[in-house]
Amino acid sequence: MRIRRNSTHRRRLGAGKIAMLAVAATAISFTAACGGTGTSSSDGKTLTVYSADGLAGWYKTQFAKFEADTGIAVNLVEAGSGEVVSRLEKEQSNAQADVVVTLPPFIQRAEQQGLLQPSGVDTTAIADADKDPDGNYVTLASNFLCFIANPGANPAPVTWDDLLSEQFKGKLQYSTPGQAGDGTAVLLLLQNLLGKQGALDYLGKLQANNVGPSSSTGKLQPKVSNGELLVANGDIQMNLTSIRDDGSKFNVFFPASADGKRTTIAVPYVMGLAKGAPNTENAKKLMEFMLSSDVQKTLGTEALAVPARSDAVAADTAPGSPAALLNDVEVYHPDWNTVITELDADVAAYQKATGS
Repeated sequence: MRIRRNSTHRRRLGAGKIAMLAVAATAISFTAACGGTGTSSSDGKTLTVYSADGLAGWYKTQFAKFEADTGIAVNLVEAGSGEVVSRLEKEQSNAQADVVVTLPPFIQRAEQQGLLQPSGVDTTAIADADKDPDGNYVTLASNFLCFIANPGANPAPVTWDDLLSEQFKGKLQYSTPGQAGDGTAVLLLLQNLLGKQGALDYLGKLQANNVGPSSSTGKLQPKVSNGELLVANGDIQMNLTSIRDDGSKFNVFFPASADGKRTTIAVPYVMGLAKGAPNTENAKKLMEFMLSSDVQKTLGTEALAVPARSDAVAADTAPGSPAALLNDVEVYHPDWNTVITELDADVAAYQKATGS
């Protein structure tokens, strides 16, 4: 894999740069298989998308539109971010997926392992920093790490140090670094804030409260909502959607450092064409559809995510919107190519420090 220049940097995310344009959509049923296997057909009548969880509701509407326009059905298989790539790897000799959507650094790992191929899809509307120059992957929607807390947490957690409180013993869980994209983001954000050793020291202390490993961040939401857990990690797109659509009872927050500064990390949904996809040409049509301006404009109100296309972004600072939540929160953008080269060692160090 060619290593590209993409320097690590921080920037404050202006509320006016985040998205939400509404486009009416007609909901039509589609096939969703959580933890199942792909069902792409060689005649191209059905495509399979392997995706990290979080966008199922939005997919349902958009895939129905795509089928109405083209006659091509879409089968969705959802899993944790790392598991999505593991499936691709296991199925190399008999590819099942046509399109893959996952979080960094797992999309970079998929490229590194030769599990993706250039799509040739027009990505000129996507910023260079949000796509692979070789055409192997492109950001579908921007998203950001956060934490969620049950209203029963008293006092409510505000800082990273608050999470070490005995109040959360056996009542806190975060998805596992190296397996889940959001869990990996927790480790990377703490490395950025505390340094690598500082992050390990902190997570070693936090382990006293941690329930245990979880390969999927999405599975933690209902546990926080029903009070089985008081705190978990998440991402704003998935968590805001759960509050809106499922009536989940939790609050979204960004743990602050001792100086009161709140920082998050960008964890976008990134899309690629699977190597050996059973239906390459129709898979490209689906990717073009998902990156089209009209579809991207639905991400704000329908998915509570941030469009990847600059021409689909509109100012929206309404309470509960991503822009409102991210106001005055600093966003850390890692160099994912560096992250992927160091990830195995970082995960091994994490496992040693936490005894997991």
